[in-house]
Amino acid sequence: MKRRALFLCTGNSARSVLAEATLRAWAGHRFEAFSAGSQPTGAVNSYALQQLEVEGIPTVGLRSKSWDEFAAPGVAPMDLVVTVCDSAATETCPVVFGDFLRVHWGLPDPAAVEGDDTVKREAFRQAHRIVKARLLALLALPSAIWEDRTGLKQALDRIGFVEPDDEAQYRD
Repeated sequence: MKRRALFLCTGNSARSVLAEATLRAWAGHRFEAFSAGSQPTGAVNSYALQQLEVEGIPTVGLRSKSWDEFAAPGVAPMDLVVTVCDSAATETCPVVFGDFLRVHWGLPDPAAVEGDDTVKREAFRQAHRIVKARLLALLALPSAIWEDRTGLKQALDRIGFVEPDDEAQYRD
């Protein structure tokens, strides 16, 4: 059974798109991955697309879209909604309601970094490193944990604190 995961942030141009594309590339057989924003920018950040391309992750079909697309009547429900906004930077995370697990995996917005191309590319590389480490931890969860909603919620909450230096423990 494929799980449906939605990565949600404000603009849906960077962090949530990195997560959507990476999960789809790594585990499209296990997850249907989506991303959206509460106030979508209307375009995927070019540095996000470049970062994905450097990693060999397909970018075809990626677009900045509203959460409303996934809250409309008749849309298949999500199993998991992950907010990736950086509440530490007083960024307002979208509020969502529904019968799904909601967790927060906050990380700084690389699109907010100012500087030359090198500085911006590095910000996106670092953000993607965090996303990848957390997705590795997600994929390392035993499939049986999805039957234990409380245990799953606790495990997913812990993943929100995984950093790139932790990723080795989640690799095969």
